[in-house]
Amino acid sequence: MTLKVVVVALYALMIVIIGIIGLRKTKSFNDFFLGGGNVGPWMSAFSYGTAYFSAVLFIGFAGKIGWDFGYSGLWIAFFNAIVGVFCVWAIFGWRIKKMSTEYGVSTMSEFLEKRYNSPFFKLLASIVIFVFMIPYSAAVFMGLSYLFTSSFGIDYVYALIFMGVFTSIYLVLGGYKSMAMIDMIFGLIMVVGVIILYFSTVSKGGGLVSITESLAAIKPKLTEIVGPPGWWPLFSLVFLTSVAPFAMPQLVQKFYAIRDKKSIKVGMYASTVFAILIGGVAYFIGSTTRLFITVENSPAAFKNGVPIFDRLMPEMLTNVIPQGLSIIILLLMLSASMSTLAALVLISSSSFSKDFYAGFINKRVSDKSLTLLMRVMSVFFVFLSVALAYMNIDSIVAILGVSWGAIGSFFLGPFVWGLFTKTANRFGALSSGILGLATCLVLYFTGMPSPQAGTIGMLTSLAINPIFSYIGNKVTLKV
Repeated sequence: MTLKVVVVALYALMIVIIGIIGLRKTKSFNDFFLGGGNVGPWMSAFSYGTAYFSAVLFIGFAGKIGWDFGYSGLWIAFFNAIVGVFCVWAIFGWRIKKMSTEYGVSTMSEFLEKRYNSPFFKLLASIVIFVFMIPYSAAVFMGLSYLFTSSFGIDYVYALIFMGVFTSIYLVLGGYKSMAMIDMIFGLIMVVGVIILYFSTVSKGGGLVSITESLAAIKPKLTEIVGPPGWWPLFSLVFLTSVAPFAMPQLVQKFYAIRDKKSIKVGMYASTVFAILIGGVAYFIGSTTRLFITVENSPAAFKNGVPIFDRLMPEMLTNVIPQGLSIIILLLMLSASMSTLAALVLISSSSFSKDFYAGFINKRVSDKSLTLLMRVMSVFFVFLSVALAYMNIDSIVAILGVSWGAIGSFFLGPFVWGLFTKTANRFGALSSGILGLATCLVLYFTGMPSPQAGTIGMLTSLAINPIFSYIGNKVTLKV
């Protein structure tokens, strides 16, 4: 325990020092939010990957999906890497950077305003980002707090407060400058951590063959191509987590900040390999939870004999990982989550500061005042996220499903069609965003699981934009 405390303290000190270095290099809003728009390929690749995968993946998704779906959860890891990473970089990366330069924009809300000539779109987009990023950030805080509770015996509430204060300090200091510098360190820690995690699990289970046979003995479908819940729940999870990144503001931001076209190519391959490794190991480990976690050896992971999905992986890690290596796994989770939190907080605070305040309230705000407002709003956003995490209203998977589903449903249609076609117009884009989001939320609040609701909302958004744009063009021509 003493070793863990010392290592975590040194880790925290390292982050603060890098934050101070970032503070000294942050001279403007552009520096704070985009690192000056001159971030290299390796930093960008690790920044994208570590923002994509956080404690939400390892704690919430790996636990619940692994327990329910078994090996078929690996399909999610595969498509996350190929579609959510490789295709996003290959198809969208340079186009996003080029378009942001041509339009002179630094946020997705600004892009939608310029592309569709609609200040209202910018206002609506900034509200959606701020509101629905809060549950996503809360889910990350929940995952980290469960981990600290299992590793240190710290009360969930105290763990939440600690992570909230620490995240605020880290972000307020240097913004994207700090984040870009430290993401490579985070990424390397994650790579080492998942390699240790994989071999420790396989060794504990007696080898891959033994693990597979044991899972099949528990329930044969756990080792089949499609797990027990069936193809539709699996497809919705694959689609939600793999297609939403095409229009997730915190991931799109990485391309605004990247240096040049060459950096896109290098970053594409680096981030894809990273995603395959991190996602593949996470979902594989999650699929073995039924072998290692029982009511007898991990009573905290169950309530009345029913698994508490968000507590499965923390208990799993304490049971499987050798004591001497457990600190590396703790750092793995911390690294994954700190980068994600940084990306979420920056995007959300910018939606208020840059898009709403500077866009509608005070258009003449100075660069210095805008940067200060970003810092203040970063702290406020962390406070709201921690407050929601404290309520502990649902599982991590459900909360993330709502967040990703809502944001993807609103932005996917307008952003994708706006980047690649000239025929998409304001009527079609606004209709696709509003109706996509409405579809997602109505389905969710009438009882449909959030991944399925998000999937249908995103498909609706993609389909409506070209159809309604065509109708809008016809009406305009007649008038």
